[in-house]
Order: sequence, then C-alpha cells, then structure tokens
Amino acid sequence: MYEDRRDADAAPGEGGQQSLAAKKNPAAREARPERSPRWARLLVALGLLMMLLSGLTLAGGRFLADRYLGNVHQESLLGAAAAPRPVAVRPASAHALIDGPINLLLVGIDERVEDPSNGARADSIIIVHIPASHDHVYLISIPRDSQVEIPPYGRTGYPGGTDKINAAFAYGFLERGGRAGGFELLALTINRLTGITFNAGAIVNFDGLRAVVDAVGGVSMCIDEQTASVHIGQDADGRLAAPYRLVPPDYHPVPIPGVRPQVYQVGCQPLAGWQALDYVRQRELIPDGDYGRQRHQQQLISTLYKKIAKAGLLTDPLATDRALRAVGDAVTFDGNGVSLPDWVMMLKNIEPNAITMVKTNGGQYNTQVIGGREFEFFTDVSKQMFAAARNDTLATFVAAHPDWVNAAATP
Repeated sequence: MYEDRRDADAAPGEGGQQSLAAKKNPAAREARPERSPRWARLLVALGLLMMLLSGLTLAGGRFLADRYLGNVHQESLLGAAAAPRPVAVRPASAHALIDGPINLLLVGIDERVEDPSNGARADSIIIVHIPASHDHVYLISIPRDSQVEIPPYGRTGYPGGTDKINAAFAYGFLERGGRAGGFELLALTINRLTGITFNAGAIVNFDGLRAVVDAVGGVSMCIDEQTASVHIGQDADGRLAAPYRLVPPDYHPVPIPGVRPQVYQVGCQPLAGWQALDYVRQRELIPDGDYGRQRHQQQLISTLYKKIAKAGLLTDPLATDRALRAVGDAVTFDGNGVSLPDWVMMLKNIEPNAITMVKTNGGQYNTQVIGGREFEFFTDVSKQMFAAARNDTLATFVAAHPDWVNAAATP
C-alpha cells in the first residue's frame, strides 16, 4: 500500500529556521519565503506554456516562440496511454494540423530529487479538454484521494490493485520507472477510469509556478474564502516558521505555539509568487478541503493567462523574456509525436476568457472510509462529465450543469 505523505514535510522554513535572505535583509522575511513547497510542480504547462506561447505567436510569429522552445525539456511520458495521432501534415514550410478534440494530462508531482528512493507522488491531476473547434479550454481536476483501480505495470513489477489515484504515479515511479513511468501508469489509470486517452502531457518542476508568477510581476486574485496557511507563518520575533504540524496517520494540523500563520482574507488583492503558491496549496483548514484547493489552482491558471494576454506582457520584450524563460525551465512536455511549435500554433486562437473550470463531483465531498482510510468516489454525474470529455460534448454538459463551473478569481 502506498503511503500518502501529503504535505507534512513541505513547509518553508520548517523547524523555525530563518532564511539566509531574511537574516541579511529583514524585509525579506515579509517578502519571500526562501523554500518553495515541494508539491508545486503544477498547472503551468497548459496555462503558461501552451497558451502563453500561443499568444506570443500573435505578437511575433513563430520566430519569437521558437527562440524559447529549446528551454523546454521534452520526454516521452504518455507511453501506452497516448491517443492515436490525428495529424495531417501540411507542406514542409507550414505547421502540422492537429485535427479533432484534444485531451492533455497535466500533473504536478512531489518528488524527492535528493532522495530518489523515497519515490514521488502526483499531488495535482488535471485533465485539459480542448474541443474540435480549438477555441476553448476546459479544466477538470481529479481529487488525489479518489479510489481507483490501478492496472498492472510490468515496467516496475507492480501487480495492480485498488488505491488512491495519486498512488498510481508512485507505483509507476518505482525502481527504474522514474517520472516517465509514474506519468504513464497514472495516465493508464485515468484511461481505465474515464476511457480518455491523451494527445499530450506535461509535468512542472518545483519552482515553476512561483517563478512564473514573479516573472509577470505577481497576480491579483479574488480570495473566495478565508484561508489560513498550515505551511507559512511567523514567530513572535518575526522569523519565518511553520505554524502547524501535520500529524499522521490522517495528517491533521496541530498548531505550533507562538507561531502566527499567514492568512489570506476574503477579497481581491495582489499576490507575489510565494503567496499565490501558498494560497492555492491549502486544503487542511478550509471547509471544502481538496475541492477548494482544486478550485483555487484552476483559478490561478486562468488569472495568470488573463494577465499575460490582457496586460500587454506579450508586447513587453523584457517581461515576455522573463515569463517564457521561467516557463521553459519549469516544464517537461510530451507532444505525442507533434512538435511543440505545432502545438503552439494550433492553440493560438484561444482567448483569455475561453477557459471553463469544471468541478468534479460538483465540488462536494463523496467520501467513504474503508479500512481506516478516506477515499473519494465519483458520482454518476461526474462519470457523465468524463464521458462528455471523451466524446467532445463538454459544452453541452456545462450548459446542463452551470453550478459545476468554478467562478474566476480575476478582479
């Protein structure tokens, strides 16, 4: 059985230690925690790689996009979970044409680079659906505690079994599987669950999200529920410290005396990279838990893209350079045999407001306790939602279930 380590060891400044930057500059204590959360290899690949580069082609054509593509690490991730390639190749001077509806798998992982034997897990799982018109994006988050059937995986000798969906990445990562093995087994698990195969996939590294937010000068987000951080706080002397311990086996938060947590109050406000990352990471102390965290993650993707597309960053060479370098350094991408420039050109017609964020299970818990462990189960309507993504009828599903759409967080 895979042990879910959750976020217990991911707090910046754990042990109450002050960062070197804060020691040299007291203002740094307020401005930027030094250590980035380990779970946060998340969400940037579509919102900030695909769509940012797509928007860039509108401003400067393929030349500007091509300049940055060498920074993007490309690797075969999907393996047997890859969809057939519905590609008609245009003349040599033009881009390939990607026909039909598209599904991408976006995964944020918690990986111990310094200790590979400790494995890796998928902390954020998003299905990205693009209809055949290629002018809209739907984001569907899968709760990481969802109970699923994980298929056997010969690459690591995993025999198959029932577990939480985030364990699939861990079982594929074992032994020689690595990140590619983890991604493939997770994708195969989702295929067994939903029938969806994937046209592309991506992983994002530790500092990807924070670096991109900082590169664009921060974001303004409308906080929709008071959110206290279990990871970032200050002690009585103003030093950075973790305000809670997450105690196994259920990893409930226990306050650490004398440490005041970072609190995000309801309302629209500017967020630096570390704040945005910390806010969308929280689930332990908010009423809707993991569903709230999924909503906040989706909102951050949408907010980032809208800022980049609407605020003129694509016409600001320095800002564009910072953002694209941050994204390129963060992403591992599998285009399933289609080049990254062709993916970029295919998505160039997606407008900033053409992002629909869909709630799995309508954003409501459907939990069962089995063997002392809590599992999420998909409702019949969620299964209809997955079928709509598979059949390219999500627009019809959303029209019939408007309460399953997450509100945007952009002021």
